Amino acid sequence: MVTLKTRYAGLEVRSPIVVGSSDLTDSVQRIRELEEHGAGAVVLGSIFEEEIALEYESVMEGLHQQGRNLIDYDYYDYKIRAQNLDAVTDLIRDAKRAVSIPVIPSINCVYSHEWTLFAQELEKAGADALELNMFFLPSDANRTSQETEQLYFEVVRKVRREISIPISIKMSYYFSSLARMIQRLSETGIASMVLFNRFYSPDFDIDTLKVVTSDTLSSEEEFPIALRWVALMAGRVSCELCASTGIHDSQTMIKQLLAGAHAVQVVSALYRHGPAHIRKMLDELQAWMAAKGFRSIDEFRGKLSQAQSADPALYERVQFMKFFSHG
Repeated sequence: MVTLKTRYAGLEVRSPIVVGSSDLTDSVQRIRELEEHGAGAVVLGSIFEEEIALEYESVMEGLHQQGRNLIDYDYYDYKIRAQNLDAVTDLIRDAKRAVSIPVIPSINCVYSHEWTLFAQELEKAGADALELNMFFLPSDANRTSQETEQLYFEVVRKVRREISIPISIKMSYYFSSLARMIQRLSETGIASMVLFNRFYSPDFDIDTLKVVTSDTLSSEEEFPIALRWVALMAGRVSCELCASTGIHDSQTMIKQLLAGAHAVQVVSALYRHGPAHIRKMLDELQAWMAAKGFRSIDEFRGKLSQAQSADPALYERVQFMKFFSHG
């Protein structure tokens, strides 16, 4: 008997496929459909503090153009925040009544004091865990790498102090010492870490001479970055690892599990193929496990991690020595 049970964000889940933060999880109907096709958990669309701030600025600009005294309209800041937060807390409550899989909200804040406010309200609404989608672009030349990194630890410390549900961190690979950062963050008491988040990148339209958005969906060629780092860190961290970005089929999912991931986040593949693609990936995983004689994911998870490799240097090679060698 093959079981696909695993763990994600400190919770036991029925399958390793977690639907990542997106509008695929923006309604109870969609979440129920994802559950029916086998998703182990869902992460709700992130509450972006930056987006709330922009909405506030838009409202205030409109009032300014009408000749209003803006001092009298400070309450709009709180009202817009409340409306955005209420939409997510209502979705959590409704989804928890409709499905049995974990429902995990995600927050992305700019100012550290907002993380705790949002986290408290999401826990009260019944969230099973909380994802902190953390990325502070290291673009400020006046801020040292140590100062940037310290922001992550401050956020985790403050949020952990205020809530009791498990916390998962979704982070980027923009660190001067990535291995050490992953290891240190894993020791803060978080339940899991998602490697890695995918963020907006600018592109240029050379015809209109304007800055535009690059491709929103990930490509199948993007998975090796997470694969390398999951394989490098598996067995060397104090929390679960989850792989993200570029996971479009069962083969890539299996690779990430072999590297040491407990679960994978999938989004772009579901935009392209629909929710039924979850069942296809899981059926193929189950068939592969049966063919290999594995009865559970734990029996092969991390089998190809660096910690279990006879040739650990393979995971740290960064040049195309063999491919471009002559002779």
